[in-house]
Amino acid sequence: MTASGASTPVRAQRADAVRNRQAIVEAATRMLAADPEASLAEIARAAGVGRITLYGHFDSRAALLGEVAERAIGQTEQELARVDVSGDPREALGALLQATWHLTHRFGALVVATAQVLSAEQVRRAHDEPAARVRRLLERGRAAGEFRRDVPIAWQLSVTQAVLHGASTAVHQGEITADEAPRLVSETVLAALAA
Repeated sequence: MTASGASTPVRAQRADAVRNRQAIVEAATRMLAADPEASLAEIARAAGVGRITLYGHFDSRAALLGEVAERAIGQTEQELARVDVSGDPREALGALLQATWHLTHRFGALVVATAQVLSAEQVRRAHDEPAARVRRLLERGRAAGEFRRDVPIAWQLSVTQAVLHGASTAVHQGEITADEAPRLVSETVLAALAA
């Protein structure tokens, strides 16, 4: 067998391994976002692999959750960075809130599932940049007289986060639909912030 003939099965194995790893991470993200207690056996089944294959890629639940969390943090940052936050502060904040809602809904209970494996630094990093974006918009809106200035800006950030997480809970409990949530989140936060 030639050198090139010998490398074909290795390449195929590597491609399979990459596909399997991606399938595991995607299945874990999907399942843990709905149920933070999803087992590794359930995740393996959803990924279409056996438990041995899963353990070949991730030697523990913590290792899998760590990778899932890192990818979710990266995707969140990329998607929020694409939101146009120039122009009118109210409109920009409305757009940012809607984008944030979609991410909060997509990742749902993943935050709960990964809380045990994330370091304090990872948790801080996951919240810092999104919060900084909102803070910059709040500061612009306050300076323009669009947002109230009689309460601390830290409180306004807390209220914003509470509304987002509350909407996620309301959707999971069937109180509102996922289609209604972006509008309700945006209208509720903007009403609370209005000067």
